[in-house]
Amino acid sequence: MSLPFYQKSHQHYDLSYRNKDLRTTMSHYQQEKKRSAIYTHGSTAYSSRSSAAHRQESEAFSQMSAVSSQQQAAQAYSLGASQFSRGTDVSRKTASAYDYGYSHGLTDSSLLLEDYSGKLSPQPKRAKRNLLPGEETENLPGNYMVPIYSGRQVHIGGIRDTEEERIKEAAAYIAQRTLLASEEELTASKKSTASKQSKISKQTTSTLQREETFEKKSRSVAIREKAEELSLRKTLEDTQAYRGKLNEDHLLHAPEFIIKPRSHTVWEKENVKLHCSVAGWPEPRVTWYKNQVPINVHANPGKYIIESRYGMHTLEISKCDFEDTAQYRASAMNVQGEVSAYASVVVKRYKGELDETRLHAGASMPLSFAVTPYGYASKFDIHFDDKFDVSFGREGETMSLGCRVVITPEIKPFQPEVQWYRNGAPVSPSKWVNMNWSGDRATLTFSHLNKEDEGLYTVRVRMGEYYEQYSAYVFVRDADAEIEGAPAAPLDVVPLDANKDYIIISWKQPAVDGGSPILGYFIDKCEVGTDSWSQCNDTPVKFARFPVTGLIEGRSYIFRVRAVNKTGIGLPSRVSEPVAALDAAEKARLKSRPSAPWTGQIIVTEEEPTEGVIPGPPTDLSVTEATRSYVVLSWKPPGQRGHEGIMYFVEKCDVGTENWQRVNTELPVKSPRFALFDLAEGKSYRFRVRCSNSAGVGEPSEATEATIVGDKLDIPKPPGKIIPSRNTDTSVVVSWEESKDAKELVGYYIESSVVGSGKWEPCNNNPVKGSRFTCHGLATGQSYIFRVRAVNAAGLSEYSQDSEAIEVKAAIAAPSPPYDITCLESFRDSMVLGWKQPDTTGGAEITGYYVNYREVIGGVPGKWREANIKAVSDAAYKIDNLKENTVYQFQVSAMNIAGLGAPSAVSECFRCEEWTIAVPGPPHSLKLSEVRKSSLVLQWEPPVYSGRTPVTGYFVDLKEASAKDDQWRGLNEAAIGNKYLRVQGLQEGVSYVFRVRAINQAGVGKPSDLAGPVVAETRPGTKELVVNVDDDGVISLNFECDQMTPKSEFVWSKDYVPTDGSPRLEVESKGNKTKMTFKDLGTDDLGIYSCDVTDTDGIASSYLIDEEEIKRLLALSQEHKFPTVPTKSELAVEILEKGQVRFWMQAEKLSGNAKVNYIFNEKEIFEGPKYKMHIDRNTGIIEMFMEKLQDEDEGTYTFQIQDGKATGHSTLVLIGDVYKTLQKEAEFQRQEWIRKQGPHFAEYLSWEVTGECNVLLKCKVANIKKETHIVWYKDEREISVDEKHDFKDGICTLLITEFSKKDAGFYEVILKDDRGKDKSRLKLVDEAFQELMTEVCRKIALSATDLKIQSTAEGIRLYSFVTYYLDDLKVNWSHNGTGIKYTDRVKTGVTGEQIWLQINEPTPNDKGKYVMELFDGKTGHQKTVDLSGQAFDEAVAEFQRLKQAAIAEKNRARVLGGLPDVVTIQEGKALNLTCNVWGDPTPEVSWLKNEKPLASDDHCSLRFEAGKTAFFTITGVSTADSGKYGLVVKNKYGSETSDFTVSVFIPEEEARKGASEPQKGNQKSK
Repeated sequence: MSLPFYQKSHQHYDLSYRNKDLRTTMSHYQQEKKRSAIYTHGSTAYSSRSSAAHRQESEAFSQMSAVSSQQQAAQAYSLGASQFSRGTDVSRKTASAYDYGYSHGLTDSSLLLEDYSGKLSPQPKRAKRNLLPGEETENLPGNYMVPIYSGRQVHIGGIRDTEEERIKEAAAYIAQRTLLASEEELTASKKSTASKQSKISKQTTSTLQREETFEKKSRSVAIREKAEELSLRKTLEDTQAYRGKLNEDHLLHAPEFIIKPRSHTVWEKENVKLHCSVAGWPEPRVTWYKNQVPINVHANPGKYIIESRYGMHTLEISKCDFEDTAQYRASAMNVQGEVSAYASVVVKRYKGELDETRLHAGASMPLSFAVTPYGYASKFDIHFDDKFDVSFGREGETMSLGCRVVITPEIKPFQPEVQWYRNGAPVSPSKWVNMNWSGDRATLTFSHLNKEDEGLYTVRVRMGEYYEQYSAYVFVRDADAEIEGAPAAPLDVVPLDANKDYIIISWKQPAVDGGSPILGYFIDKCEVGTDSWSQCNDTPVKFARFPVTGLIEGRSYIFRVRAVNKTGIGLPSRVSEPVAALDAAEKARLKSRPSAPWTGQIIVTEEEPTEGVIPGPPTDLSVTEATRSYVVLSWKPPGQRGHEGIMYFVEKCDVGTENWQRVNTELPVKSPRFALFDLAEGKSYRFRVRCSNSAGVGEPSEATEATIVGDKLDIPKPPGKIIPSRNTDTSVVVSWEESKDAKELVGYYIESSVVGSGKWEPCNNNPVKGSRFTCHGLATGQSYIFRVRAVNAAGLSEYSQDSEAIEVKAAIAAPSPPYDITCLESFRDSMVLGWKQPDTTGGAEITGYYVNYREVIGGVPGKWREANIKAVSDAAYKIDNLKENTVYQFQVSAMNIAGLGAPSAVSECFRCEEWTIAVPGPPHSLKLSEVRKSSLVLQWEPPVYSGRTPVTGYFVDLKEASAKDDQWRGLNEAAIGNKYLRVQGLQEGVSYVFRVRAINQAGVGKPSDLAGPVVAETRPGTKELVVNVDDDGVISLNFECDQMTPKSEFVWSKDYVPTDGSPRLEVESKGNKTKMTFKDLGTDDLGIYSCDVTDTDGIASSYLIDEEEIKRLLALSQEHKFPTVPTKSELAVEILEKGQVRFWMQAEKLSGNAKVNYIFNEKEIFEGPKYKMHIDRNTGIIEMFMEKLQDEDEGTYTFQIQDGKATGHSTLVLIGDVYKTLQKEAEFQRQEWIRKQGPHFAEYLSWEVTGECNVLLKCKVANIKKETHIVWYKDEREISVDEKHDFKDGICTLLITEFSKKDAGFYEVILKDDRGKDKSRLKLVDEAFQELMTEVCRKIALSATDLKIQSTAEGIRLYSFVTYYLDDLKVNWSHNGTGIKYTDRVKTGVTGEQIWLQINEPTPNDKGKYVMELFDGKTGHQKTVDLSGQAFDEAVAEFQRLKQAAIAEKNRARVLGGLPDVVTIQEGKALNLTCNVWGDPTPEVSWLKNEKPLASDDHCSLRFEAGKTAFFTITGVSTADSGKYGLVVKNKYGSETSDFTVSVFIPEEEARKGASEPQKGNQKSK
């Protein structure tokens, strides 16, 4: 039955929806149809039903008034269909009616509610059919009706539309009508039959009573019934055919397995058959699969036989072998869907001799195991790895619990069933909890922790009939309070009782009250679908239950609770599950969900009231709960109430009076329960209830007994006898005596406190039931006391008495079983066994082992016998008095002070016989220690049986744990003599296994048992051995372990042999620290020293002491025995600025008691006018000062230091040249100090070459003022400086531009004022000058631009510009890597700042790469250009163009000279002008006057002689000759014009002009 989507998330809806009582007529019809195996779509056959079936049908569809009539009809039906044809006809009619209604698809669903029982038992007018059981109807008010929702059957293929449902409803209606009508007709005949049977029973025996009787019918009745039957059958057949043609889909249905294939277990070479039967239409097609792969019968002929006959499908596997062990699947498919069925086949292989004749004959053999539907093996080994431990969380946080599940054998198609439990109850997924299974890991995730989540969590993994489980406790601490000191949140808010008028809410009190008692609790409500919370009570309530009123009927609510103390209100609890404000009986009447449960709305249909029926008084009125805040009443509705809904009025009165007061005058009560508030605490009341409806108010019920308002439930008494006991190194088990006479006990809270702290902490935040609890999260080694208090709804009890103090450490238990028993050596009548020590020692040292053995004869083991009465201490034992050639099995048990542990698993079978092999036996007792991420140490014991010759060495092999056996690889090429090996080069995170083989002269023996698997990893907190040398020079190895148990011990070894009793070593252990001291470290102590910690998970570390380490440690020991004061610097001397002398040294460290003696020439000197001494103990600096050095101060100076036990000294020798040099330096510094009292040079004169390749002479001056003068000199001649020096920056400069050889010389600068003077000289000659010139040339070379190509009339020029050029800068040119030889055609030179290479008349040979190298005297600087390709072609073309232009320019006609610009001449004079003309070819000459051609005539003669000279002659000039003249020369290369002006004047006019000008001047002066 499917649920609406909105009902799946609410559990209270789901429960009522799935109520078994909720079965409509339709669902009952479906159940009857399922019980009829011969029912099919369109079939008219319907089997006769038994009397029980008929009774169920009668009770579901009708209410018969006469019970005896029903019994008689049932007996008539039970006598058989052949004798009672009427009953058979009725059945057939009923079945036909079902099919008829189904085929015709009648849709009037209202007919479902028609009650034909009214014809048998009359009901009041307008009364509707009641579907509730009889015992429930009397408690229900009759005026509230709700719609009834009917479920429907869901097939495999699904129903595609609603027509199917309408057809079934119609079929149900036809079936009811036919059945009930037949029952009325048979009533009379049943009665007569019953009377006849009673008469016969009085006259005959019991045998005659069982004889069959026959019902007499008239011929007309029989013919009429037969005709009706044929007519109905014909109608059904016609309708079926019509409906089939109309919609064929109604004839289709999905496949369904009637008989599923069964799993089999067979022996090899047997045949096995798998059978299945499938129904469906169209007929399904069946396909067989093996391990999800389709079986192909043609791929392996004869192996598989697949048959399908009459709906029975068979898969036969011939001559099964081990490979046929698999999971087989039969898949049935048609157009309506697909369904599969699974079966497993396990083929067993017989270990002994297999009798094939018996096998083929079908003889049975004992089966060792059965097949499960979960895989191929009957037993699964389920193992948990990477398990979650005891976990601690806080409210609001997230947490994840998980573990890896290893199931062997692994069968991938099958997944285990994983279920989580909390405190034994299954955990369901919700918005708080999420469960996940990834295929090998089970995870439980809490998205938001609450204290309700605290508890013991168990993960159970089930595979078939086998399961394993693992448990660990989860603790949830309170979230931080928003208000400091406020109480913690309550928990487990649950609605206890819900009805129309109120809902009782209960909760659990928190363990933490915030430091002050909790005053009470506030309850909040929120309607489902909203986010609005409202407070339900104005004053806090102390009782942990409260009825919430003021609810809207039919609405759903959630609740939460908050605690309050004097500090404030704490955080709210987790919200409750939704609950509806409805009566339980009303919910039963509803039989379904409300139409819109997200709003809580329901549809209520009221019946019309029954006329004139006043309800009677309620019954069984009682006080179900009484507290100081409220009283809850409960009663039963009256028996006499009619069919109209009733309401209730509650009345109260004080005890001793009859003054009854109505409590709920304004709001009548609809439910048979009510909560009363506002009662006086401590006062006694009685209560009674009246019923009312539209007809009036009924009589009151009987009054209750006197009820005193107050808490009937008392706070429990405190528990007693708190007894703590040890559990682990972080937990303690606390037990107690439960509270006496405690009612409704919720549980207990446990608190712990460190002894002496006075601070109590809760051990659990969710009350625990029982009288025992394990408190986790305690500090190892601390002593704790505990106390307990009980809690119920009334409150928390007083604290119990404090328990006795207990130290937290692990309890002692028996050791776990040893394992891997192996035979180390075998003799004729004895054997030597070896085994591996238990994984856990139980917290105490193993004191010995006990060995048992038994004979195995013919594969049948005998009885166990003791091999040793006294425990053996080693993990090996020789068992004597055995029988030769007899097979034995062994068991070993370990023992400690706690007792004998469980025995080991039974060993393999070993035969007792003399070993005569030459090679040695297997080594044993392999041990892995010092496991790190890339290394570990493997130890072993030599084989007990060494072979014919002694063991000479060992080989160690390893492989990855998951690798195959053919992947073993050796770690040592040559045999090693040690019984240990440090394995290096492991890969971090990889799991390895190891084995060891011994070798002697005969060869390599059998490998040992495997050691491991072990994962190469460095565990967190791993510590190593540390070597230490103390202040007394004592050398020791130290180790510390933080993971020790109370029973752990340190075991020291040298070369992995215990050092107990060694005279050279001394071991001291205290707490979790141990120290091994060397008494006299020497060469005898060379080796590997290791420390193992017992009763831990293999914690160990080692340290190698070789010869180099011994030398280092001995030197360090000597230094510590005879300590010296370490020094940072030895005694040294320095000259201070005034010429003072400072002797100083610095020690690494000086204490406050350090003393220093100052020695000069073996005599101690003391502080005085000559010597000043100082010691800075913080920095370790020791100083002595002298004003100046005199001749008598030459000698040896020593500082002697004494600092406690340590001593030290440092000596400085100042004799001879060393002393004289120091003395001169002191004098110089004194003079320097005197010099610096006036203007002086802070930095003396130096030079610098600027970026412009100029030389800058500069110096830095100090202690100057305005009056200070600076003068520059060169070669003792003053240099005049244009600008006045500015001393703001203290730098004085002299700039020399274009520096060259002429600037060489001696430069000097002098500072002077009234305080004195100072000078600085700079020598710029010889080497100094050359150095400067080199730098200048370097700067010039660096300033050179890239080479460029320029075409000229002569050829191609390559050039580069520099800042300026000096002859000292050497220029070299090369072409294609070869220096250029300069000729008339190829030249180089410098023009100004341009350095060029001229290539005249270039040829193709001039193509290539050109390099210009500028050599500054030290370094060459190169510039390159590529003159080839397009660059060369373009340059040559330009050259040709310029060359032609030059030729034209050279031969162009031109005037070389001779003509003046202006000629002034007197009139009448002759003018003769001559000018030279040049041009090739000889130019043509013409003359112009005033821009017009001028021809030669007698007045103006124009001549051109010898092609070079032009003559211009005017014999007698006149004013008309004045003007502008031009000589024009022209040839093929060009032309040129030379202009001149001729001005002709008349002397008389000039005289007149000269006379007139003075007159004008006189006039102006007047």
